Amino acid sequence: MPPASSCPPPCVCSTDSLVVDCGGRGLSSLPPLHLLPPGSRSLLLANNKLALLGASAFANLSSLEELDLSNNYLDNLPAGLFRDLSNLTRLTLHNNSLTVMDRELFQSLDLSLNGLSSVPVGLLDELQSLRWLSLAGNRLHGLERAAFEPLANLQHLELGHNPWECDCNLRDFKHWMEWLLYRGGKVDAVECTLPKDLRGRDIRGVPVEMFNYCLQLEDENGGGGGEGSRVEAPGDCARARYRPASVRRAIGTVVIAGVVCGIVCIMMVAAAAYGCIYASLMAKYQRELKKRQPLMGDGEADAEDREEKQISSVA
Repeated sequence: MPPASSCPPPCVCSTDSLVVDCGGRGLSSLPPLHLLPPGSRSLLLANNKLALLGASAFANLSSLEELDLSNNYLDNLPAGLFRDLSNLTRLTLHNNSLTVMDRELFQSLDLSLNGLSSVPVGLLDELQSLRWLSLAGNRLHGLERAAFEPLANLQHLELGHNPWECDCNLRDFKHWMEWLLYRGGKVDAVECTLPKDLRGRDIRGVPVEMFNYCLQLEDENGGGGGEGSRVEAPGDCARARYRPASVRRAIGTVVIAGVVCGIVCIMMVAAAAYGCIYASLMAKYQRELKKRQPLMGDGEADAEDREEKQISSVA
């Protein structure tokens, strides 16, 4: 067992704050981490020349809560690299050259300033407790909504400084961002680089109606089932889907319009029925009136005859 005052050279260890600072030492390989002070909570390895990490590099370091590997030359993280870091809540990996990474359980993950051009579906499936994620400063043109749906606890997402192409491929992810904002999350600016008429605009402020042509394209392509389209897994149908704010407004508008049209139709039917009833009553009244007119004429003739007889008898 290493002594309580041990510290891996050339790092600086703080026994009060349990921070081990190995940053900016020009390291091309990890220092002897078995010499870390017991209970160390933070390990800072930023601003070095680390390019390769072994799968067991951080074994038996369960007390670590923070690990900073930023500003190195890492291009790959082996599977299971962070498996023993059960208490890790913050991992900083910005400004590396990562193209793939392991799926682990974190609350904060910084992948900014790397060379990421995509986030594959399924990559984040095991990060359900992730609350803070940065993908800023990469080479992302678009993102799949399905890749982020498992992040039920995400509260903060940074996506700035990427060459976003605001076309149909980003439409569904825009809906997911609206859902994240609706439940109180935060997303920074997502400025479009393409198409030209949207260049410089934040896609969050682009009306969803501008993506209506995507539905026409899907219909022309047979419902989007052509080559390159995403095939849903059997469990996707059972997965609960969100309703973004713009979709809810559209559904609300359709419902209100339907109710108004229904009321107008009912009023028109009622007016037509009233007109028919009124016309029927008037026709019946006219028929009754015509039947009474001859009878009234005979009564007047009898009265005139009686008056003439009375006059003749007086004479």
